[in-house]
Amino acid sequence: MAPSFLSLVSLYSVYLRRCFTASGLSSQTLDVDNETTIHFWGPKSDEKAVRNKPSLVLIHGFGPVAIWQWRRQVQFFAPHFHVYVPDLIFFGNSTTKSKERTEVFQAQAMGKLLDKIGVDRFSVVGTSYGGFVAYHMAKMWPEKVEKVVIASSGVNIKRIDNEELLKRAKLESIEDLMLPESASQLRALTGLAVCKNLKIVPDFFFNDIVDKLYSEKRKEKMELLKGLSLGRENTVDLSPLEQEVLIVWGDQDQIFPLKMAAELKQLLGKKARLEIIENTSHVPQIENSGFFNNIVKDFLCGSS
Repeated sequence: MAPSFLSLVSLYSVYLRRCFTASGLSSQTLDVDNETTIHFWGPKSDEKAVRNKPSLVLIHGFGPVAIWQWRRQVQFFAPHFHVYVPDLIFFGNSTTKSKERTEVFQAQAMGKLLDKIGVDRFSVVGTSYGGFVAYHMAKMWPEKVEKVVIASSGVNIKRIDNEELLKRAKLESIEDLMLPESASQLRALTGLAVCKNLKIVPDFFFNDIVDKLYSEKRKEKMELLKGLSLGRENTVDLSPLEQEVLIVWGDQDQIFPLKMAAELKQLLGKKARLEIIENTSHVPQIENSGFFNNIVKDFLCGSS
């Protein structure tokens, strides 16, 4: 294990925090009830008071904490929106004493957070696991959620999709894939999640990522994966949403293959539309952030 001052991951984390701060956000922690504490990045109090802007919530996927997944979106959207970037429960400094572990519980916690900080109306963008959470937020609070972006998120996942994913990864369990403990397991995940060939990346760097970004709260994160209500059956019971929905997908996604995006569009109803980003895999907001940001902004700022 490399000490923090020799760790590239630790140094990059410092850079990411500075990017969020420079975009007008501050690191905040709030007790949303007597069991649950949420850490989030949100507008500084003076910024929120001075500028009247719509609110945008970015919900991260399973993996590193939020600052690693949304840096380019925060920098792009902060001039136009009050941006809120929470860490989901058991990521970063967000935690709970509750025994609940479902994505529905995550959505409820995000709703409590937004109530506490006085955000009455907002749009939400969720990627991967965060898309599961965003879907439930939109379903539970149609009067609060204005528009929904679901990015690379198989909300319509079936048990067979998980089985096929493990075959592609050549691993025994979803936990081995989503919570890597070694460089080889992380290579399996990145091989499915990004288009770029990362074979030249040395093991010591992957091990640094595993140590710094995947080692904390492993037991609780395992419980989150086992607690998912989606993907248990080979049938899909998914209600259309009342809001306009933008589905964004990379054409090379091997976590949730593109065929799932077309099916999801049909399930979510007439207010859903699909945008496919070419030559990207599971993290289009990182792999092709310019295109991703522009299509999301056009959707959010366009008339209903």
